[in-house]
Amino acid sequence: MNDLQGIQELEFADVIGDRFGRYSKYIIQDRALPDIRDGLKPVQRRILFAMYKERNTADNPYRKSAKTVGNVIGNYHPHGDTSVYDAMVRMSQDWKLREPLIDMHGNNGSMDGDMAAAMRYTEARMSKYANELLRDIDNETVDYALNFDDTLEEPIVLPSRVPNLLINGSTGISAGYATEIPPHNLGEVIDAIIYMLSHKKYTIDNLLKFIQGPDFPTGGIIQGFDGIRKAYSKGQGKILVRSKTHIEQLKGGKSQIVATELPYEVNKAKLIQRIDDIRILKKVEGIDDVRDESDRTGVRVVVELKRDVNPDSILNYLLVNTDLQVNYHLNMVAIDDHHPKVVTLPRILEAYIQHQQEVITRRTKFNLAADQKRLHIVDGLIRVVSILDEVIATIRASENKADAKKNLIAEYDFSDAQAESIVNLQLYRLTNTDVVALQNERLELNERILMYKNILGNSETLNKVLINELKDVKKRLQTPRKTLVEAEIQEISIETTLLIPEEKVYVSVTKEGYMKRTSIRSFSASDALDLGSREMDYPLFVQELSTHDAIIIVTNKGNYIHLPVHEMPDIRWKEMGIHLSQNYQLVNGEQIISVFASVNGGIETGETKTDDEEDNIVLITRNGRIKQSSLALFTTYRSYKSRTAVAMTLKEENDELIAAIRAKQGVRYQVLLMTAKSYSLRYDLEEVSQTGLKTQGVISINLKDDDYVAAGLIFEHSITRPQALVLTQRGNLKRFDIEIINQAARASRGIYLLKELKNLPHRILTAIPLTGGSIPVVVHGDTGYIYDFNTKDIPLTERLANGSAITELDQLGKVLSMHPARLKMLDDN
Repeated sequence: MNDLQGIQELEFADVIGDRFGRYSKYIIQDRALPDIRDGLKPVQRRILFAMYKERNTADNPYRKSAKTVGNVIGNYHPHGDTSVYDAMVRMSQDWKLREPLIDMHGNNGSMDGDMAAAMRYTEARMSKYANELLRDIDNETVDYALNFDDTLEEPIVLPSRVPNLLINGSTGISAGYATEIPPHNLGEVIDAIIYMLSHKKYTIDNLLKFIQGPDFPTGGIIQGFDGIRKAYSKGQGKILVRSKTHIEQLKGGKSQIVATELPYEVNKAKLIQRIDDIRILKKVEGIDDVRDESDRTGVRVVVELKRDVNPDSILNYLLVNTDLQVNYHLNMVAIDDHHPKVVTLPRILEAYIQHQQEVITRRTKFNLAADQKRLHIVDGLIRVVSILDEVIATIRASENKADAKKNLIAEYDFSDAQAESIVNLQLYRLTNTDVVALQNERLELNERILMYKNILGNSETLNKVLINELKDVKKRLQTPRKTLVEAEIQEISIETTLLIPEEKVYVSVTKEGYMKRTSIRSFSASDALDLGSREMDYPLFVQELSTHDAIIIVTNKGNYIHLPVHEMPDIRWKEMGIHLSQNYQLVNGEQIISVFASVNGGIETGETKTDDEEDNIVLITRNGRIKQSSLALFTTYRSYKSRTAVAMTLKEENDELIAAIRAKQGVRYQVLLMTAKSYSLRYDLEEVSQTGLKTQGVISINLKDDDYVAAGLIFEHSITRPQALVLTQRGNLKRFDIEIINQAARASRGIYLLKELKNLPHRILTAIPLTGGSIPVVVHGDTGYIYDFNTKDIPLTERLANGSAITELDQLGKVLSMHPARLKMLDDN
């Protein structure tokens, strides 16, 4: 039992919570987040302190980085050498820090993300700016704590005679916290601090008169003053940062975009690769080459353009689609009073002022004590001169140094410190010259002591000292602002018409879902009727369009696809093309029923609607619903490259679209519906109200329970003697004038179109409209046989006639479908 006395029973959750809490506290306070006073993380502070102790300062020679890393690890920071060296390298990179803390000789990485040389190859020393962070550290200005093995002391914060947190910013991720503080201009920050010290009351708008916004070491342009103000007020926010670019004109009508300043922390090599990918994949037409012409004089990323391409449009596209323009998110979290907090701009400056006031107070007390101690000694030395002979005699009469001190204190009332300085005094110091120097020193000491007491006793005097020291730092270290701040965010509109060369092409889509675009040259060199397709497949849409246009594909599942012509694959006329399912996620049994051209609908033109866009699409379903929606609603959508969008909501699971027909704006139409059992209904399209997408429409015809709509057609009122051709499942063809169907109200039952037979009655499979002249028609059978004929060869019949049978029905087998043999577009060619 004695062996179990030290064992405690604890809940596992409590143990994990306690340990993780300790770990979180450690990485928050001692690793990842900066202190609000000096703006440094512990590893950065320890690196600088180790270099300072080794006199590896800006006014001393460089030393091997490996030596510094070893000192840091051995004395202050017991972590891996790689993490320490990486921190050291970042402190030297002038594209990461606005004012580098370390001056490094050798390869310290690059904006392309290249690694620095190994620490055995590089040399380093503190920068002049870093010297200011440690100035006065020997004057008891900050508190110290024992290091990890209690053998040395290290500062818990540096005096930081410059407002480093804002000037160099900070980036870090810890448990539950992340910080993203941008760098700022030293001169602007100091001016704001001086304003705060000179005014008891101030607002953030007062401070923003001095601090324009972040000042990134890589330059660039910040847009949106409101975003800056919001971020400074709340400690969190977003600003827009874009590259500094210009256009250079080349010979032969060519031009190039040149970026000379990039957004902060953008990897230049990855940016160039991204632009080159856009060129290779032809996501935008017009880019000829991408080069990195950067050298020691600065950044220069060149995007060479093809002849007669609008460079402003290409630039706008690259700003939107690459890191030439980024959103920088401010999240100003720092350790404030031993706790991680989201801090505002005024709070950061106030904390720095409070820290400096404490530093100056402690330094003044240290100097006051030292000068008072020295004054006491000087007073003793000056008194010795007046009794020099007696003092010499007393010393000569003494046995040793200790006895001499004892005798001086006893006989002349000197203090122990004065007696010590007297016995150590060299005789040459007692010349008239040195006596005068002592008297002058006493005068100076009295003046300094008076000044120190004034500083300690008057806060306004202390603030004046701080202001003068800040002005001195600004005079010695300030550099011009690199980042331009623009008050308003420039809206970028990408005129795709200028990015995509306009070209006339032929676009084809087949019933089975194969699509392509073909150049005029390939089309002209081929037989127009020799469209590459599978057996029993046929063209549903063939039209000459521009690469600035789009097509709208409607499927039987009530969906549509908006496809810009310029994104379609460029394939020769005789080849089959690619299938819709290669790019789009189609549901089981989904098929194309109609295709429409959207002229100038494939891209954002910024122009008003064309007449075509005012047209409507009439949608008719198998279960007796109908609606019409504006073609202008069939626009592009976020996932248009891989998914379909809803054109009409189908409420019933077995419902599907059987027809999608274009109705021209300003033209009156009549609807003709035919059910499988040959009920037919005709009424004006005006009875169908226009609705948006995703609606289910209205009832088109009153169906019997076991019936469904087999065909839906529309006819212009102005057409003389419109006709329709019907195909039944038994292979009969019936041609008739639509006027034999009396016009009735929408949603009526309709009247029979075929004579009902007792045995094997005819059922309507499909129908096509006939609006003038004879046209060739094709009927497909399940044997693969094709029966073709001209509509004029089919006799015109009365309403209740069942038409005439196809003569080659034995070869066809079971009839499947019927369609015009040639599209009008092909007929014209």
